[in-house]
Amino acid sequence: MSVVVSFRIDKKLKEKMDKLKHINWSEVVRRAIYETIVREEAKMRSKDFEKIKRAALRAELLSRRVEGWSSVEEIRRWREAQ
Repeated sequence: MSVVVSFRIDKKLKEKMDKLKHINWSEVVRRAIYETIVREEAKMRSKDFEKIKRAALRAELLSRRVEGWSSVEEIRRWREAQ
């Protein structure tokens, strides 16, 4: 199912379009909108990837090893304290 979308253009641009009657302007607009959506969605995906990459690097920095500390021993200590 399709819907109608309308928008305004400059009068001189419309006059130029009218001179080029062999061009299917509706198809030109549909294709331009589709290509713009594809491009913008790709940008959004790449931004998400960059965000994930930064988060992974931050997590790696936070998970550094601390000399003399054992997570296994710490868990045992907490369990025995209960």
